[in-house]
Amino acid sequence: MENNNDTKTTKAGSGRKRKLTLPPMVKPTMSMSELAQLGGGKIAYIKVMTADQAKQMFPAVEGIPPGIDLFALHAADGTPLALTDSRQAALGHAMGDELEIASLH
Repeated sequence: MENNNDTKTTKAGSGRKRKLTLPPMVKPTMSMSELAQLGGGKIAYIKVMTADQAKQMFPAVEGIPPGIDLFALHAADGTPLALTDSRQAALGHAMGDELEIASLH
């Protein structure tokens, strides 16, 4: 297969080549605030962070030992909800608040 911008050339079963036109790339139609509101406040995600990142995001939490990874539970709009030392604890917090966890890639 040969790729020329938005046209692909393929070999048909008889050995002939035919051109396929691909649709143009679709631009996002949701704003960041609309995306954050998706799920009606019931969507959250878990983010792994270093102790230094956790200290910046959760300045009220004292005694975070250096050099460890922590797990932060965030609302879909990025609001930090909880900080834990295990993924299971973050999941438990989300379940207790009846939140669905979105996978981040």
